Amino acid sequence: MTAPVCLISGVGPGTGSALAKRFAEGGYRVALLARSEERLAAVERELKNAKGYRCDVSDPAAVEAVASEVERELGSPNVVIHNAVRGTFGTFGEINPSDLNRNFQVNTMGLLYLARRFALAMIRAGKGAIAVTGNTSALRGKPTFAGFAPTKAAQKSLTEAMARELGPQGVHVAYVVIDAVIDVPWTRERFNDKADEFFIKPQAIAEEIWHVVHQDRSAWSFSVELRPFGETW
Repeated sequence: MTAPVCLISGVGPGTGSALAKRFAEGGYRVALLARSEERLAAVERELKNAKGYRCDVSDPAAVEAVASEVERELGSPNVVIHNAVRGTFGTFGEINPSDLNRNFQVNTMGLLYLARRFALAMIRAGKGAIAVTGNTSALRGKPTFAGFAPTKAAQKSLTEAMARELGPQGVHVAYVVIDAVIDVPWTRERFNDKADEFFIKPQAIAEEIWHVVHQDRSAWSFSVELRPFGETW
């Protein structure tokens, strides 16, 4: 039997890399999608059964080209994780409207392009999983999140629409709300007065997503929320 395939968008130094490592350790061949060739090369060097593909998920032609390449080289993905994210911040009067649109293209349209491209094969197989990494902005809009929260709310709504349609066809769709500051170098620098327990570990996020996409089909989760034990919510 050939190894299953997991495709991950938005592979960076935090959650994306942790997901790639977890699924590679779990026996998957991993397709890594990112805009940065340097990031992709770094993860490829670390994981022998992972391959990087430069891709802007907001570009449907690029998604189509990379999808075909992944299928030729690795096979059709059994799991697709949309982790790519773009955010700019400011009040509704401060933001550049074009930034809101660009964020929407990556966060929501990127999900649509990936799902439309790969869900059909999953439906035919009667199994598969699509997971989306979201955050608290999908649940509420704060003043300075006017350029970001609307795109994540739309992303969550799209994910739920997909879950209701694809679930009865054997494809598990889940939305994972990450209600925390992710522990990466730039957040450590920004929140340098915070203790270790303030941050959520990328490895812990990856472990939970691994669990979600491997749930027994008699007990599937859709909306999953992750936060450190001391988080106020």
